[in-house]
Amino acid sequence: MLAIIGGSGLTQLASLDLIRREVVRTPFGEPSGALTFGRLCSRPVVFLARHGYGHTIPPHRVNYQANLWALHQAKVDAIISVASVGGIRADLCPGSLVVPHQIIDYTWGRKSTFHEGSEAPVVHVDFTDPYEQALRQRILRAAAAAGEAVADGAVYAATQGPRLETAAEINRLERDGCDVVGMTGMPEAVLARELGIPYAAINVVANYAAGRAASASGICFDSIDTVLREAMGRVRRVLDHICEA
Repeated sequence: MLAIIGGSGLTQLASLDLIRREVVRTPFGEPSGALTFGRLCSRPVVFLARHGYGHTIPPHRVNYQANLWALHQAKVDAIISVASVGGIRADLCPGSLVVPHQIIDYTWGRKSTFHEGSEAPVVHVDFTDPYEQALRQRILRAAAAAGEAVADGAVYAATQGPRLETAAEINRLERDGCDVVGMTGMPEAVLARELGIPYAAINVVANYAAGRAASASGICFDSIDTVLREAMGRVRRVLDHICEA
């Protein structure tokens, strides 16, 4: 069963044939909300709104451990994350869809492992390729079948939030090799890796990052909702084709 974690702009899947909602308890506390089970193009899918169904949980307060553990308990075999980002790379303009291939983590203070505590052994996981390659290719094939342009590859900068970055910070991220910037990619990706669940992402560029192009003198929030509304419709079409394959 495929799991879809929706971020800003994707708090529900309109095309999901709803079967049930299930409130889940985990050893790590409560997830962001109930798991929504249903069928998408006849395939079983479970959906979870990362920020809660009323979009009330900021990025640094998301209980990533509980979210991933709840999906693990539901026995999902793959997770696709959908998240909005700021575009750093010049070709990634607002409305662009991108499937990232790497992460640089700038977050702090977030619980980033299931293996902790006085009695827990130290566990290391290989994180050379943070996104599962076969799942990335599955997304890209579905996008091509849907006729949706999707950029193949980007380095995702995971920042703490909830504030957006300064222009100088974006300059630093660019020097570090980052192409897009978001606030929720970590520790979500590494927790999925610890659980052995293939994980990949579809990023939606909501705006130019600070200091770039139309955001040279500030972020215009008025246009973000419009951009996300259109782009998330394209994401839904890609997700439909993933489930049709």
